[in-house]
Amino acid sequence: MLKQQIQQDSTEALKSGEQLMLSVLRMLLAAIVTKEKEKRFKLSKDPASAEASASEESLVDASQLTDEEIVDVISSEIKKRRDAIVLYEKGGRQELADKEKKEIEVLQKYLPEQLSEEEIKKLIEESIAKTGAKEMRDMGKVMADLNPKIKGKADSGEVSKIVKELLSK
Repeated sequence: MLKQQIQQDSTEALKSGEQLMLSVLRMLLAAIVTKEKEKRFKLSKDPASAEASASEESLVDASQLTDEEIVDVISSEIKKRRDAIVLYEKGGRQELADKEKKEIEVLQKYLPEQLSEEEIKKLIEESIAKTGAKEMRDMGKVMADLNPKIKGKADSGEVSKIVKELLSK
């Protein structure tokens, strides 16, 4: 499972003294634990859930994140860093922007293989044809059809930009 791999890599980074890798993985594990706690809270408050009335142990087991949910957490962390890079570069803090870029490199190792721009365009064109989108107001339909196919495999901002280009033609 992805979480165990991240924990192992964190331990190895600690032993080898890789400070950047260690700090990024610790932040990632903290984000994963936070999401698990949110999931556990939702399960405990949901009366329809069988886990809500079960023991604390089964609630903890039920709230473990799947690999797909962990990929969502990683994507979210990467997005935060991309946003920070833009702000650091606007503020003239290139050294901080470079640090964020290195952190993104570490995080991307845990994402599925990323799609090339050509593959993304092909998927977008298929979605446009499938949904019958012809103008910008149909973008929501295209994105809704695309999201399950690209989840964790492409930057949604980049995908959105390409969809806009293709729909504005």
